[in-house]
Amino acid sequence: MDVRQKLQILADAAKYDASCASSGGKRKTLPGGLGSVEGTGICHSYTPDGRCVSLLKILLTNFCIYDCQYCVNRISSDTPRARFTPEEVVRLTLDFYKRNYIEGLFLSSGVLKSADYTMEQLIEVARTLREEHQFQGYIHLKAVPGASRELIDAAGKYADRLSANIELPTDGDLRRLAPEKSFATTGETMREIHARVEQSKAERQESPQAPRFAPAGQSTQMIVGATPTPDAIILDTASNLYTRYGLKRVYYSAYSPIPSSDVRLPAKSPPLVREHRLYQADWLMRFYGFSVGELAPPEQPDLPLDMDPKLAWALRRRDAFPVDVNRAPREMLLRVPGLGVRTVDRLLRIRRWHQVTLADLGRLRVSLTRVKPFIVTADHRPTVLLDSPRLAERVRPPPTQLSLFSSAVAARTGEL
Repeated sequence: MDVRQKLQILADAAKYDASCASSGGKRKTLPGGLGSVEGTGICHSYTPDGRCVSLLKILLTNFCIYDCQYCVNRISSDTPRARFTPEEVVRLTLDFYKRNYIEGLFLSSGVLKSADYTMEQLIEVARTLREEHQFQGYIHLKAVPGASRELIDAAGKYADRLSANIELPTDGDLRRLAPEKSFATTGETMREIHARVEQSKAERQESPQAPRFAPAGQSTQMIVGATPTPDAIILDTASNLYTRYGLKRVYYSAYSPIPSSDVRLPAKSPPLVREHRLYQADWLMRFYGFSVGELAPPEQPDLPLDMDPKLAWALRRRDAFPVDVNRAPREMLLRVPGLGVRTVDRLLRIRRWHQVTLADLGRLRVSLTRVKPFIVTADHRPTVLLDSPRLAERVRPPPTQLSLFSSAVAARTGEL
């Protein structure tokens, strides 16, 4: 099988891994080196569903010793198989980079022989690029859960970001569909990465010349819709991962049905908008101060699909509104539908000099239709809007594909 055929198979197999991003790297071009992750380095280019497309995203191999029922590459699957050598991946990366097709490498893999053997192969690709070709572009490596501490240390030496996928939101889900894997094993790998990242930061505070360890941190991925687990539990798992292991991102990937799948798996994919709502809720937890219980309360453990989670919370808590934009603290302003982080920070600067009006909000490109029922300004005070049974229809945009894409962009820029 030639490299072109391998690339077709292994690039297609890699599309199911959503934990692909290029933020956080700080490598600069060295004399005689190649690539950079600053300036004209990584291009943050995204598809409408939020996936990064600026990297060469491939698997080292889709052979795998595990039999995860939700995975198209499981050992019992009859999918076409292929395997790159480390030298072939290096050559592809350099050739694609020189042609300006890509700005870095995202390399994952099925598990060959053992976690350690697979990790050694991934590290060899990164080592060759860094040491033999002086490649300073972005490299994201998959950290295989269960790999030894020494191999994780070596991977972090060469990679900008590492990711060990949790895959399913609960340990019970894993036991049912992927009995060879467990939260304990993946968590131990995440814990080791987190400890080494923190150690590296401390060492660099003492000496800026100390080596970096995975400077862009670590991420993970959860498959959504493969099990009946509600959104509240998915978000609770994500919140725990952020707290315990200092993850940069948790990625949510809608389950995609595969041929000859287990009868315990659903026949259809969940609505893509569910994945989108989870990303919005994740952003609200990390940057807006919301808790899981506020976004997905016990009486409604799944996020509503017809409106964003911030608006849904505001409609449940009408007693908290309207909010006076000239008096309210930053924490409350962030909870107003239509006001994002950057807008709120600008409002706080404006109101130091004069009373904020609707015209000021318009100049900040705030959707007045969306925010007016929830705010008080110097020239506006809502009367019966909050009590209107049609309030949700008044402030909710129509669910078109364009609005979903705009909301995805807003989620990444913080304007929810």
